[in-house]
Amino acid sequence: MATKEYNYHEKLNIENNLKLREMLKSLPSFCTTFFRGIDNTTASRTRIAYAYDLGIFFNFIKENNPAYKDVDIKDFTIDILDKISVMDIEEYLEYLKYYSKDDNAHINGERGIKRKLSALRSMYGYFFNNQLIKDNPAAKVRIPKLHDSAIIRLDVDEIVRLLDEVESGENLSKTQKKFHNKTKLRDVCILTLLLGTGIRVSECVGIDIKDIDFKNTAIKIRRKGGYEAIIYFGDEVEKALINYLEERKMMTPNPEHKDALFLSLQNKRISVRSVEILVKKYAGIITPLKHITPHKLRSTYGTNLYKETGDIYLVADVLGHKDVNTTKKHYAAIENDRKWKARNIVKLRENDDE
Repeated sequence: MATKEYNYHEKLNIENNLKLREMLKSLPSFCTTFFRGIDNTTASRTRIAYAYDLGIFFNFIKENNPAYKDVDIKDFTIDILDKISVMDIEEYLEYLKYYSKDDNAHINGERGIKRKLSALRSMYGYFFNNQLIKDNPAAKVRIPKLHDSAIIRLDVDEIVRLLDEVESGENLSKTQKKFHNKTKLRDVCILTLLLGTGIRVSECVGIDIKDIDFKNTAIKIRRKGGYEAIIYFGDEVEKALINYLEERKMMTPNPEHKDALFLSLQNKRISVRSVEILVKKYAGIITPLKHITPHKLRSTYGTNLYKETGDIYLVADVLGHKDVNTTKKHYAAIENDRKWKARNIVKLRENDDE
């Protein structure tokens, strides 16, 4: 009987599910019921994040509630959830701002605290809706307000300098230059693809060679949330892909990674972390004062697309945002600028001077 071959996304989900099983061994047994209940409505990465966050919560209860000081977290029973008050959860959120564990300091900003409260709300909501607990204090805790931070993007001239730097490698260190010729075409292709389509780094590394359709200038990707989507690329991306694929044909990939478009120096599918590092390496040369990440390249594309089209719904669709309000939030400043520029477009009366 032939062994089933799993694609990148299936392998990733399997790895995440196995990791979750290990994490559940250190959580209260009732958490297994919760994660089984949300299995079909959440991504595997989300479940791992929830497990990590719930681990911090139960550790906080153990350390700060004398009644549970000598009880192993694995032995907590579900009735503990009914003994926790709104004030307990608020104290936990305050604790998250700064705490020490295993001699390491941990700091959470607004987004980190909000994510950890979301994990609690999801767990409490599941058990409350299934009538396994009497109350839902997590739903009564106000969600921390997120203050908007400055959105960092690359300017047009910075995009040109970035791609020029990747091609030349002129300002790389001696050590970096040793590998530059081996990775130049790949790195140019990755950065051109990110800047020219706005896809997420996870979507980029998951592309297989067979996902590229040059006839229709399209690529099949797996979006956040697990669904497939088709994105289209322009001439510059096409040229970068063709140049890299000529080199890719000469490589001998690891058998388990033979379908992957982008390979590491070990001839395995390149990782998200590796792409983050290469973006930081090149961007740090051309714009050291900006903290550029793959997500900032995505924002750069979205900004340029919106400036050219003025169509926020098109931008939302291309970027894979399920809610257009998410897109509007990121490009509100541009929207306001467009509104200001349009203030005199509609004329009420003819100008007497004309």
